[in-house]
Order: sequence, then C-alpha cells, then structure tokens
Amino acid sequence: MEIIIQPTPDDASLIAARHVARVVREKPKAVLGLATGSTPLPMYRELVRLHREEGLDFSGVTTFNLDEYVGLAPEHPASYHAFMWEHFFSHVNVRADRVHIPDGLAPNIPAFCDRYEEAIRAAGGIDLQVLGIGSDGHIGFNEPSSSLASRTRIKTLTPETRRDNAAAFGSQDEVPIHVITMGVGTIMDARQVFILAFGAKKADAVAAAVEGPISAMNPASILQMHPVAKCIIDEAAAAKLTRTDYYRWVYDRKPDWQKV
Repeated sequence: MEIIIQPTPDDASLIAARHVARVVREKPKAVLGLATGSTPLPMYRELVRLHREEGLDFSGVTTFNLDEYVGLAPEHPASYHAFMWEHFFSHVNVRADRVHIPDGLAPNIPAFCDRYEEAIRAAGGIDLQVLGIGSDGHIGFNEPSSSLASRTRIKTLTPETRRDNAAAFGSQDEVPIHVITMGVGTIMDARQVFILAFGAKKADAVAAAVEGPISAMNPASILQMHPVAKCIIDEAAAAKLTRTDYYRWVYDRKPDWQKV
C-alpha cells in the first residue's frame, strides 16, 4: 500500500481528484466506485472544477456507489442518492443511466444485491474505487468482523457507526439500522483502490489498516493485499503511524511519471 501524507485535507483531496481525473482521461469509459460522506467532498468539488474549467469529461463514465441505507427513498435528504446528486452528479456531465447506487427500498434485498454484483461485472469491473474509512476501520459499511471475501449484501450498523452518521439525521435514533453495501471482496476486485482519511479521529483506524495485522476486525487492513492501493491522508490521520518519515521519503522521490 502506498501512503501519501499531505499537510491538510484539501491538499490530500487535490491529489485524489487528480488521480481520478487521470483515470478518466486515460480511459474515457472508466468505471468508478464512489463513496459518500464528508471526507470525499473536497475531492468532488475539485472534480467539478476540473469538469467546468478544464473540460474533464464524464459522459462515458459509469459509476457504482458503495452503499445506501435500507428504508430510505432516493429523495430522502439523508440518502446517499441525494448526497451524490447534490454534491457531484448534477454538476458534471455523467449520464444518469450510467449511475448505479444501491436501492434502499428494494423489496427483495438479496436479489437486488446479486443484480448489483452482476451489473458491476457487466460494466467490466471497477477501474478505481474511492473509499473512506470508519473510525473502527470499516470500508463501505463493512463493519468489524465482516468477511474479507464478502460481496454486496445487507449489513447491520454498529452503534458507533450510527453515532458517527447521526448529524445527517438529527439524532442517532433516526439513523437506519440496516444498509446495503458492497462487500470487501467486491472492493478488492477493483483494479485500483484509494482510501481518504482526515483528522485525528481516524488515526487509530489508519494505523491499524496500514501497519497492523490483516484482520476482519479492521476490514480496511485487507487492502494491504491489494496490488494497487493508496492511502491518501492528512497529518492528523497519519499521527499514529510509525514509519511516516519513510512514507514521505518514498513519495517525495517518486519518478515524475508516477505522480499525479
């Protein structure tokens, strides 16, 4: 796993956005796996700017979102459908028929999850998967103890995750208990993966994911096994890492053709 430490979330987000942009420019029909939440917002803002000011073209891109709350309609203000259209899709030229987000109202969730996996396969697989990381190490909504070979499925959120997500709902009691999420195995199938993590609250999870043992108790740790994984973080999220000097040394000395 490549560790990229930047002074601020905005600095890290610029690197992430440039990486997404390079994938899209090199492969106009790229398949992107996308994440929600406050962490990727600066990245989405920069991608919108690149589209408006530099002509970054999303018309051929296909997207698959990681997850959605069970029981929320797409128009619910706290749904991930609403989040993605408000903050990204409505500001770029992605085609609506190429946007895929789990259906929180699916009447048959197992059948929907099977179709979601098939849709990813039919699209040719995910070229680049964008991830955040929970304070307990979850990726997507794959909570600690999730199978590291899991596929898209229903999951039950931990009280900690519901507490972390309460702001969008007004209170923890209003946060749905169940979600649909891509599985860890689904994420690992992506050709490239990067994690964004900002702030001191993520430092323990980042350290365990990057330098700890691979364990289902920190699902993000499986990314140590991914052939093309990056962890793009700010100084606060890097605070518990033991080899930060080495990570900075490596990144500063990358060949120009490797940098974005």
